Amino acid sequence: MALEILTHDNPSSADGATCDESTERVILPTLAEWRTREAPTREASDATTDEPTQRPRHAGAERADRIPRAYALMTAEELDRRIAAARATLGERLVILGHHYQRAEIIKYADARGDSFKLAQFAAARPEADYILFCGVHFMAESADILSQPHQKVILPNPAAGCSMADMANIAEVEECWEALDDLYRDEAPDADGLQPVIPVTYMNSAANLKAFCGRNGGIVCTSSNAAQVLRWAFARGRRVLFFPDEHLGRNTALALGIAPEQIAVWNQRLDFGGIEDDQTLRDAKVILWKGWCSTHQRFSAEQIAEARAQYPGVRVVVHPECSHEVVEAADENGSTEYIIKVIEQAPAGTIWAVGTEINLVKRLADEHPDQTIFCLDPIVCPCSTMYRIHPAYLAWVLEELVAGRVINQVSVDAATAEWAKVALERMLANKAA
Repeated sequence: MALEILTHDNPSSADGATCDESTERVILPTLAEWRTREAPTREASDATTDEPTQRPRHAGAERADRIPRAYALMTAEELDRRIAAARATLGERLVILGHHYQRAEIIKYADARGDSFKLAQFAAARPEADYILFCGVHFMAESADILSQPHQKVILPNPAAGCSMADMANIAEVEECWEALDDLYRDEAPDADGLQPVIPVTYMNSAANLKAFCGRNGGIVCTSSNAAQVLRWAFARGRRVLFFPDEHLGRNTALALGIAPEQIAVWNQRLDFGGIEDDQTLRDAKVILWKGWCSTHQRFSAEQIAEARAQYPGVRVVVHPECSHEVVEAADENGSTEYIIKVIEQAPAGTIWAVGTEINLVKRLADEHPDQTIFCLDPIVCPCSTMYRIHPAYLAWVLEELVAGRVINQVSVDAATAEWAKVALERMLANKAA
């Protein structure tokens, strides 16, 4: 089945591009189908797939990590058998973590499921495990490595599983922004309370080196659960906050705390670097937002909420705070992934919910609560394409390599980065959601 993958690499996805499949049974092509379409000029073998000469290519080919062809062609039944056998062999030396946005074929193997930080904490609390297999995306595996014990090895089954939002802020751009702000605020008189001109706050959905940047510069990490508490912490230490990489979570949190819209500025690194020509705007700002977003949550709109209310009288609407402020304002509730799950779990039978978050989680909630009507706000229901790069074939491959004594696709954060990133993460841990 053909399905357009909507990512930051395809900016039109945020402007209403559509998938070929418009029901909630969205299935991306399997690895076997992908390999069939991209059949090389040589005969298939069990060897790792090297690039043969004159191999056919397509626009997304570079997104697929290499994998032995034998695994790509295995049936679901064979993969299931091999994964079960490898898990049994490894026993307590292995823990498998599954993010809420993973498809059901992956979640069924998880020892724990949750959001990124909850899973990293779960892994840190399992010192007996030598191997942490993180079925999520790269920044999540980095956080698990930072919080895990030295003897533990964190593995991301497919290293090509990244995050479009996290990619929207890189260390070079953030450091350039920081230097410009430092120069702008250089002449500010020291505050009587010792407040700094600006405090950096990075969302959990960011690279380890950005977390380390915050640790070195008196900043902190936040999740969608504790963003409000973290901003309060930051304002107790600084006049302003530089919030990255998600513009929407930053704006929604700031407005909920009573910060005036005119005190919120957007640093748009994609324009003439900085994007804000009026320095006074930056001097007057209390929150400076990075121009970043989640391509999945960007798809939800206030129009979709109006349509849901018209079609289902009495419907309750709950959305993730990575959605635009217009969507959050139109919804009945907004909160983190864990909050959305909790709200629906506690709702009485017969409740109708329109949910604005990733489709795999919405489908799972609908399956687990058949006494309620639960559906996704977006009728196109495209899954998070980067999460979808984790496939059972990758699990079977990395697990059987572990059984053979080989660690592949390990995610390892260098010691200096890990040290400062952990400082920022520990500050966050001390500021749990109120």
